[in-house]
Amino acid sequence: MNLLRTKSIEQSIADADEPGRKLKRSLSTWDLMIMGVAVAVGAGIFSVGAKAAANFSGPAVTLSFAVAAVTCALAIMCYAEFATAIPVAGSAYVFTYATMGELLAWIIGWNLILELFTAAAVIAKYWGIYLSKVFALMGADIPAAVSLGGVDLYWGAFLIVAVFTVLLVLGTKLSARVGNIFTLIKIGVVLFVIVVGFSYVKFENYAPFIPAAEPTGGTGAADVLKQSFFGFLTGAAPAQYGTLGIFAGAALVFFAFIGFDVVATSAEEVKNPQKTLPRGIFGGLALVTLLYILVSLALTGMVSYTQLAEAENSTLTTAFEAVGDTSAAKVIAFGSLVGLTTVIMVLLMGLSRVVLAMSRDGLLPRALSRTSEKRSTPVRLQIICGAAVALVAGLTNVDLLEEMINIGTLSAFVVVSLGILVLRKKRPDLKPAFRVPFGKVLPIVSAVLCLYLMTNLAVETWIFFAIWLAIGLAIYFAYGQRHSRLNERFGDASTAVNGTAPGQVRDGGDELTRV
Repeated sequence: MNLLRTKSIEQSIADADEPGRKLKRSLSTWDLMIMGVAVAVGAGIFSVGAKAAANFSGPAVTLSFAVAAVTCALAIMCYAEFATAIPVAGSAYVFTYATMGELLAWIIGWNLILELFTAAAVIAKYWGIYLSKVFALMGADIPAAVSLGGVDLYWGAFLIVAVFTVLLVLGTKLSARVGNIFTLIKIGVVLFVIVVGFSYVKFENYAPFIPAAEPTGGTGAADVLKQSFFGFLTGAAPAQYGTLGIFAGAALVFFAFIGFDVVATSAEEVKNPQKTLPRGIFGGLALVTLLYILVSLALTGMVSYTQLAEAENSTLTTAFEAVGDTSAAKVIAFGSLVGLTTVIMVLLMGLSRVVLAMSRDGLLPRALSRTSEKRSTPVRLQIICGAAVALVAGLTNVDLLEEMINIGTLSAFVVVSLGILVLRKKRPDLKPAFRVPFGKVLPIVSAVLCLYLMTNLAVETWIFFAIWLAIGLAIYFAYGQRHSRLNERFGDASTAVNGTAPGQVRDGGDELTRV
């Protein structure tokens, strides 16, 4: 059993052209840039920033966004180098398979499924709740959930997931066009928030910019589970705010930047990926970071962070209601609904592409990787993913697992950052169109920053993460390892070596070498 066997880049590219399992290259730089903005400008800008200011960073939430943006930018540089060297679907999973071996690739793929599935389900549920709020603002009292046999069914989640599942089945380009329209609308709403929000700014609300650290007021098991893993490891009492609060806030708002690793999963559907991918990813990241920082400055200048902390569920709407501008609150409710719409679409697409890549390799059932001859989309897989997301979003309390999205993303970022160093050593002959500058320094800094942000997530998040990994390893050893196509090739190699078949093959260590 060789758990460290790798899949060659040439084989990954060849598999992407396998008849019946190939995707159509139809996306441009603009499509990618809008896709990144579409998935990032949503829950992050409308709710997570307010929560981080209220509970962790205070006015210094602007610094939290800056730390998260720098961390994301460093990791995305590594993604861009990988994606221009291996322009196929699967993102971090494919990159890890080519550098660090099958077992770690499975773990990263499993974590990406965690990130994308949980994010899609959480945001689909929020979308249904926001839809009810918009109806309420229009004078129609339509509940977000209906009771069926004692179980609350969030019907809005079913509706939005079904709509975008159909669009994605019909074609990636069509979905991108619809997403572009929604994204331009929500950028307009965000600009409205910034302009109107700054008209209410009072500079005294920025003081103290970094609030003094405060104990959370409890020492029970619940408080320990909610404190950061870093605080738990160092023996610090559960606390909030202060300098560490900036990093705790950054770990939370990192949720707002998950869109850019999702963009990398679309590499196989991009025209001229060597140039298009870096431009689209970095253009979207720059725009999103600017919008986040301006919104967070407006938010914390409008009202004191202590007012946000008093609210049961802090959002941008909380700030506008506090200054008495209910009209702006209505616009934000509409913007939140539109904003979350495109996030769900991109996450559903990213989820299906990661599963497609893993099933192509046999680590998941190969039948899942079949694509439509007419539309070149994974119809069966997209429907399965959509149905699963809709059921979890509509029937469970999935919002309890919000931080699982971040830990899944950050774990992939750590491996991709280190994987660049491995790729350069193993394949010095590769000349990717984009290369992370400053040699080994930035990939290492990226890995360290991502790992540190992971330790700032709650203890209970790490416990859930460990359970998820245990389930994933059980599935790999029970199914994936035995059905891996690479395993079949190693088996064929062994048979050839022990027999006298022509074209004899031997195991050359990491990859198969024909002699």
